[in-house]
Amino acid sequence: MNGRGLITATMRELERVKVIEAVIEGRLRCFQAAERLDLCERQISRLCRRYEADGPAGLVSGKRGQPSNRELPIDLRARAMALVRERYADFGPTLACEKLAECHGLVLAKETVRRWMRDAGLWVPRRQRPPKIHQPRARRACLGELVQIDGSDHRWFEDRAPACTLLVYVDDATSRLMALHFTATESTFSYFEATRAYLERYGKPVAFYSDRASVFRPTYSRTGARGVTQFGRAMYQLNIDTFCANSSPAKGRVERAHLTLQDRLVKELRLRGIQTMEAANAWAPAFMAAYNAHFAKPPRSTFDAHRPLRDGEDLDAILTWRVTRKVSESLTVLNDLMIWLLEDTPATRRLIGHYIDVWEYPDGRIELRAGGVALPCVPYELPEIDQGAVVEHKRLGPVLQVAQAMQAQRDNRRVSGSPSRTNRGAAVRKPATLPGTKKARAFTQAELNETILQLATQHAKQPEPASKPARRSARAH
Repeated sequence: MNGRGLITATMRELERVKVIEAVIEGRLRCFQAAERLDLCERQISRLCRRYEADGPAGLVSGKRGQPSNRELPIDLRARAMALVRERYADFGPTLACEKLAECHGLVLAKETVRRWMRDAGLWVPRRQRPPKIHQPRARRACLGELVQIDGSDHRWFEDRAPACTLLVYVDDATSRLMALHFTATESTFSYFEATRAYLERYGKPVAFYSDRASVFRPTYSRTGARGVTQFGRAMYQLNIDTFCANSSPAKGRVERAHLTLQDRLVKELRLRGIQTMEAANAWAPAFMAAYNAHFAKPPRSTFDAHRPLRDGEDLDAILTWRVTRKVSESLTVLNDLMIWLLEDTPATRRLIGHYIDVWEYPDGRIELRAGGVALPCVPYELPEIDQGAVVEHKRLGPVLQVAQAMQAQRDNRRVSGSPSRTNRGAAVRKPATLPGTKKARAFTQAELNETILQLATQHAKQPEPASKPARRSARAH
């Protein structure tokens, strides 16, 4: 008990002595003393008899200085702390409590273990821990040694066009803008397109440094193993390392570039009246030149770490989406809600029951390959059924716009047919207005696909398969 608790207990006991003396001297009645001390009258009578027999010492509680009835044995605490020091010194109280019960049969409350570990100096409460210090990391020595990449979803064209994503490539050694690419959403094929332009202009850097988005870092499978993403596989084939940052400050150069671009680039686009991603991508090199002249830093070394592309490195083949699919007994391959019919030949019959590669190109072409050889095939489409897609929060806005456009088109189809008897007198619905258009009218499928193209349906690739119309329009982009 601390000093404040002792003072409180002493004042309470002095008050009790005064009240009991008053009852014995006849200055207070028992019921009055009971109300003042919040006790019953029978207890007041007992205290009076103790005071008459032993004086003020008789009013002291007999439990003072005695261990609590709920206190655990001392040897149990010593045994538990010995085990924690020996095996679980770096464990938290909750995990240490679980291991004590699981491995040693010591069933304790986690708060008890927490208090014991705190008293023994084996665990420090979070509030008492010193704050983490993130010291700045030194820049890399030369150009192309490390390139930070990230996407920024922003209203780059303000109210002149819907929000889109800007993929930014920043060199770590110089803070130079290496590439700017406006795209609908942050997807694998968007990074393929931007990375291809980077490689064709500068060559291959040593490494790319990114965040832990699903484009760069795969999620765990059901077996607990971590695979590789399509972007990681392509960079491995090009002999380019990829690293993921643990936090946003770790890739602070590209994060600070986002803030500058969201201020300066938005205003430059406004002054030039640019309101489309195509026009912005065409003008981006001029902006990068002016930006680098103002903000770029000289590298410590004049050596350029970029490497040229080798003769055998075909970017058309490397920057593809590749999956494996099984050939059925009927010489068919199911991929993305579409059945592909293989040509019936002795060579393809030997592939029954085996897995082959399905290559999807950014322009929407599909190739079925076995042993590096393309197989002749024709598509056979399944009925269009929308599947629930897993969409990251960064791409939720464009996905909802796509859903609205597709729903509007389906509504137009329903009201354009002959009315049934039940709704023959019903009013015809107003034609839908697709996002990005001004007039309300019915749209053809080609116009719908073009609108969906502008609304960034590239979300279908990450991280789970989405509906077929959205995936196809994204790959065509």
